[in-house]
Amino acid sequence: MSDTPPVPQSADPRSADPRSGVADLHIHSLASDGVSGVEDLLAAAVARQLDVVAITDHERIDAAVVARRIALERRLPIDVIVGEEITTRNGHLVGLFMTQRLKPWGTMRDAVARVHDQGGICIVAHPLVPYPLCASERTIRRMLDEADSAHHPDAIEALNPTTPRMRWSRRVPALVEEMGLAAVASSDAHHADLVGRATTRFPGHTGDDLRAAVLARTTSWDGTPYAWPEQLGMFGLQTAKNVRAVRETARHRVLHQGSGRDLGYPR
Repeated sequence: MSDTPPVPQSADPRSADPRSGVADLHIHSLASDGVSGVEDLLAAAVARQLDVVAITDHERIDAAVVARRIALERRLPIDVIVGEEITTRNGHLVGLFMTQRLKPWGTMRDAVARVHDQGGICIVAHPLVPYPLCASERTIRRMLDEADSAHHPDAIEALNPTTPRMRWSRRVPALVEEMGLAAVASSDAHHADLVGRATTRFPGHTGDDLRAAVLARTTSWDGTPYAWPEQLGMFGLQTAKNVRAVRETARHRVLHQGSGRDLGYPR
């Protein structure tokens, strides 16, 4: 018997309900550990008829800001949310509608409150896997037990294609339902070809509609997990990118040639 949990699938991201919007809320660019630039990511999102995407690089928002500006200036048929994947001592947290980046390594509890302070919403990323970058059930329950709702996350990734083949992740959809939070799915794409692999559906078609759906807990999701060979291939691309970055850094510092390591966009 396969270890892969059943995951809803649809060839066309709009086919389940043409009235609903489709979003991919967890995407990485060259600015962190992705291997595609934001223009390629946007082109892929438009080609897959997504309504909303969030660029969520690790510990930075500059590429997301540029992606949003490009989409507006070129009048692309897509709404870009400025996001950040924040590394906390309790795991990764995706902040959406960010205006300022958060520094890493605080508690997830505090990070949730700080995202809310700037008008954003929070998604617990790829939870339950016993790994330092994944929030535990205990962490999530402790936040929800807080009297102050500012410390409550708004949603949990019911599907992140990087982890559903792991036995711990099979419990996540039921846990999200039990906790009464919004259930979302996102590709966690690090390459343009993977944008839209998992998506969140919501009433409406804009970023504001998406926010309202998360807060009202009216989202749904679908997607397919990554095969292990796909994940190994992505690791190879990321390693090659990092080797080039180190080489360019050394070339710039030692020989004073080139612009050094460039993982992002104009600042």
